[in-house]
Amino acid sequence: MPTLHWIGKEKVMNHHRDVPFRVLEHEYGFTNGHIGSTETDSGNKIIHGDNLEALKALLPEYEGKVKCIYIDPPYNTGKDEWKYSDKVDHPQIKKWLDQVVGKEGEDLSRHDKWLCMMYPRLVLLKRMLMPEGVIFISIDNNEVFNLKLILDEIFGPMNFIGNIIWETATDNNPTQISTEHEYVLCYAANNSLQGHWYAKSLAAESIQSKYEELKKKFTNDIDSIQKDLRKWIKANKDLLPQVTHYDNVDKKGVFHDADVANTKFGGYNYEVIHPVTGMPCKIPEKGFRFPETTMKELIENDDIMFGSDETTLIKPKKRLDTVKDRLRSVIYEDGRASTKELEQMFHKDFFKNPKSETIVRRLLSFCTSDSDIVLDSFAGSGTTAHAVLNLNKQDSGNRKFILIEMEDYAETTTAERVKRVVTGYNHTEGADGAFDYYSLGEPLFIGANNECLNSALGKEKVRQYVWYSETRTVFPTDTEAYTEQYFLGKKEETAYYFIYETDSLTTLDFEMLSTIKVKAGQYVIYADNCLLPTDFMLKKNIVFKKIPRDITRF
Repeated sequence: MPTLHWIGKEKVMNHHRDVPFRVLEHEYGFTNGHIGSTETDSGNKIIHGDNLEALKALLPEYEGKVKCIYIDPPYNTGKDEWKYSDKVDHPQIKKWLDQVVGKEGEDLSRHDKWLCMMYPRLVLLKRMLMPEGVIFISIDNNEVFNLKLILDEIFGPMNFIGNIIWETATDNNPTQISTEHEYVLCYAANNSLQGHWYAKSLAAESIQSKYEELKKKFTNDIDSIQKDLRKWIKANKDLLPQVTHYDNVDKKGVFHDADVANTKFGGYNYEVIHPVTGMPCKIPEKGFRFPETTMKELIENDDIMFGSDETTLIKPKKRLDTVKDRLRSVIYEDGRASTKELEQMFHKDFFKNPKSETIVRRLLSFCTSDSDIVLDSFAGSGTTAHAVLNLNKQDSGNRKFILIEMEDYAETTTAERVKRVVTGYNHTEGADGAFDYYSLGEPLFIGANNECLNSALGKEKVRQYVWYSETRTVFPTDTEAYTEQYFLGKKEETAYYFIYETDSLTTLDFEMLSTIKVKAGQYVIYADNCLLPTDFMLKKNIVFKKIPRDITRF
């Protein structure tokens, strides 16, 4: 497999392992239009801080749990026109490059810097995805080919789903090629599960739901159902991409008149009698696309659409309940519309070229449903959260979003936009929702070589980390897990104990062992010291781990 090499690659390939683990500090919760000091338990998070460290902080709770990731990283155009610097010389990134790559960083080209920045972040993002998960990455010509190669390396070329062309407004360039598109690269966590990572057409479900509502209202009045359905589709066309033409109704449900093009040159030639005039219907120039027996079955099942008389070509009815959603490889959205929406929301021009909420919502609708988690680690103005909230409003879903933004506008723009989407803005009705806002707190390990636990964090944060490092699962919150002071939990017949105090040393001896009541096949016990004989621990299936030496760093 072709691989990409650049200055500094060997320094960043495993850098994610050296990133300090920081805890998340809760700043406030937002629910029902109000800010409070307690967490909302909504599952929605906005995190202010470096996205590499924030992703590391999220691992204990979210590794392998995210269904869809959408990111819009810096395009590395060499310009500095956006609030989010589009050059890779942001002070935090530059500081990170100096620390990680060292003096080599002084000689890095623009593309080398960008690759050094992206690689460890993509490694951690992959760890976040569930087996059926998928990642979408917006990019343009500056880095699309480099990005494709490192994604092949990290995710595997067999997990490449496709490259979407995002057609945008024309970039008038009189002397060169006018750039009118960007890209969205799409990879699955495991392409062998491809049939599981996309959802049923939400637009089709929305129309079907409206049809059922109108059917109850008008009983068998097909004309009234069709009239109101068309009116509703027209009013909600922005929420119903790809299937807005499903507005015909008969006694069997919703349909549209399907394409009548022949599937092969030279179709079938026979008579089809018009049900009203009793005359043979007009035959297509190349004949009918179906054999006569199939046509008879379609007519009997009311799956053929006749015109007002025999002079109109008949057409098959394509039923809404058979619609198969598909994500087109070319999509269009004028980016100026997204900029205008933000201007109207905030009543000022301050954020250039935000991503289209409509397009992001379309991507999410294709691969998420129910209570899936959506992550965006380059959150920018908060488009992804906007799309999640609107999608939940559209299909009554309960998707969760996690946004990470390192810039200072994480609060004033990213979080503020989400607040306005929830409460409503201009003449747009608010969407139900809540979120919690976090900043990055202290590191868990301190010292020149991260050899010491940071006692200032308290015991609970350390306990959560140790449990995750042992089990790769979320720390249990059930009350049974806390019946013993130092008990962490039990998993697969192994009981875990963390005998730790922030202000004194602890010792695993026979007296301490006598306090352990949980029955298990094996015991993993952390303490500062151990006085139990080795042969005794072997006999009792006790594994001692010294604090902090034996705490796994990940």
